[in-house]
Amino acid sequence: PVSPPSVSCRLLVVCKQLGYRPPGPWSLLRPLRSFSSSAMGDNDGSEIIEHHVEEEMEKKCTRSHAASSSFLESVTPSDREGHSGTQSSHRLLAYSDALISIIATVMILPVAHTKMENNEELRESVQLLLTTKIAVYLMTFLIVTVAWAAHIRLFQVIVRIDDCLALLNLACMMLITFLPYTFSLMATFPEHILGILLFCGCVMVMGIIQSVIVLYAFSRPFLLNEQIQIAENQTYYKHHILKVIMRVPIMCFFAGIFSFIFFQLSYVLLAIVIFLPYISRSLKWCRNKAIGQVEDTPDSMLFYTYLPNEPLSKERVEAFSDGVYAIVATLLILDICKDNVPDPTVVQKQFGGSLIAALQVYGPEYLAYFGSFATVGLLWFVHHSLFLHVTKTTRFMGLLNTFSLAFVGGLPLAYELTHEFPHNSRNELEAIQISCVIIFFAGIFQLAIWVVALYNEQETLHPYVRYGGREHIFMLAKLSLYPCVALGTFFLTCVLSKFSASIFHLMEITVPFAFLVLRLLVRVGLALLRLVFCPDRPDHRVIVEEGDDETRVPFNALVT
Repeated sequence: PVSPPSVSCRLLVVCKQLGYRPPGPWSLLRPLRSFSSSAMGDNDGSEIIEHHVEEEMEKKCTRSHAASSSFLESVTPSDREGHSGTQSSHRLLAYSDALISIIATVMILPVAHTKMENNEELRESVQLLLTTKIAVYLMTFLIVTVAWAAHIRLFQVIVRIDDCLALLNLACMMLITFLPYTFSLMATFPEHILGILLFCGCVMVMGIIQSVIVLYAFSRPFLLNEQIQIAENQTYYKHHILKVIMRVPIMCFFAGIFSFIFFQLSYVLLAIVIFLPYISRSLKWCRNKAIGQVEDTPDSMLFYTYLPNEPLSKERVEAFSDGVYAIVATLLILDICKDNVPDPTVVQKQFGGSLIAALQVYGPEYLAYFGSFATVGLLWFVHHSLFLHVTKTTRFMGLLNTFSLAFVGGLPLAYELTHEFPHNSRNELEAIQISCVIIFFAGIFQLAIWVVALYNEQETLHPYVRYGGREHIFMLAKLSLYPCVALGTFFLTCVLSKFSASIFHLMEITVPFAFLVLRLLVRVGLALLRLVFCPDRPDHRVIVEEGDDETRVPFNALVT
């Protein structure tokens, strides 16, 4: 595909039409060339090179201008008039990301608010929860995020919207928000197939709506991104995207059929939907090994490729993640406002009207809130630092981010468990261990994102955080802090017979101070390693500072 002409190319064409010959890219070297020609007496070669480069630039700009003009002439007048009724999709995408993040996260509420008796063994209760509510929460979170990832890929192709696309997107959002209800029915009535049928029906209707969105957008090419607009094979792009979109609805169609015969197989097919891109990629690799390489997509195809390194919108991944962290932090304070406000009659009768004495009873809950909020906030801080250094987000990184966010969404459950049982009881110790497991996996998947980014560091990371260097070491220390603390606390609870929840939450509150001294510790550690292994190595910063005086150029001269 031909790239649209840049402003500089258009300016060059206009100048040539007016008879003005602008200076070529080699004109900046004319003082140096004059000096060399006076010294060596030869400047014909550089004049030929300059003239050749200018001719190539003019030809390229003319071709680009002709391609752009032919594309604009191919657009009908009605399409040009319709272009004025379109708008950017940024606000629609922000609304969709906020809606999906809320729906994915609030499913933890039925799990977190499950009441347990003090004389009931927590281990048995958790096993019961894992088979029903926790499994439903994880399944809902993953399925909703799969739908969100499909929404990202669709609107990487469609960059502008009109009223019709906005209404079709609202219909999609309505069906996505209905999915948690279908999972609740599946968890409450596992032997009934109504929940499976409702879920499969929603997904199939969503696939039809997304197909209509694709057909509508390709009928108005000005809604598409520039790469597809100027492509010669738009029909191939359209058919390929439709084929990929309809795979999930077709699988759900078969899952609905199998629910009448053997409903356990339906759950297996629904689980395959989550990992369908990776299964499809594995099957394609096996096919290529068996019958040879088969090229079915052009090299320029960047969307709907089922490749693990297929790019996703980094801004939307950050927005969705921020929404999940914000909602989890909000759910913590909702529990405080709901359960920890004493009744006025109880305050008057039991505490003699002293509100301070009545609030002292809720001291462990306040400590659990501040500790849990510090954990959520610092996990967000690590996530923010990680994506600050990432330049491109891939599909595989998005999957790891989804797993991390799923465990972050489980932190309200950890908050409820750690202050629900009597002090120094066996259930309290097991509740702390469950919290450590949740925090560990939330942090370890963040570390996995960093490892995947390092694997393709030339494309996904800024140069200053790649292998070697202080910033790389510091980022690795940040990402390793929470998994190490959670794992150490877990083994500590296995060794000690008494480990109260208050100590655990105090440890959570003190973790921020570790982040404050982390950079200092990294610097000291690197200095010691340099002193031990490279004692004679010069300090490059001193060399740079000494050379600054010789090479420093005034700012105005530099801009000129």
